[in-house]
Amino acid sequence: MLKATINSQTFDIQSNKSEISVNSQPFKWDMVEIKDGNFHILYNNRSFNAEVLEADYQTKSFLIKINKSKYSISLKDRFDILLDQLGMSNASAVKVNDLKAPMPGLIVDIKVQVGDTVKKGDTILILEAMKMENILKASGDGKIKAIKIVAKQNVEKNQVMIEFE
Repeated sequence: MLKATINSQTFDIQSNKSEISVNSQPFKWDMVEIKDGNFHILYNNRSFNAEVLEADYQTKSFLIKINKSKYSISLKDRFDILLDQLGMSNASAVKVNDLKAPMPGLIVDIKVQVGDTVKKGDTILILEAMKMENILKASGDGKIKAIKIVAKQNVEKNQVMIEFE
């Protein structure tokens, strides 16, 4: 089960191997990836073009453009929902010591400098992976201790990029 919040409206999504339902209603659609981050969707005999503008996999939030409209999407999987039910949704707010690359890619831009103080949600750097720019944000409050990468550098998955005090 997933909970998707799209522009402040929440939907419950269930899926099994052959069917998807949204808010307990069958959802029949067809989607094909045209190129990295661009999709063609058929739904209710209508055609839609979708483009992923921003993807933050750590917070499971995305900015999607469908035809000419933009949609802000945040997702919660069954584990996030269980943590919410147990009152542990802030469990991820523990002190973070470093920022590791979530996937291999190219550092496009570094938005912080050593000594900067960051708040949860502040943009730290931009990582390009599979021709998509991913904005990596601070998962908690902290101060930048060291920057282990430079712009235009390739990084590997789990490589330490930023250290926090």
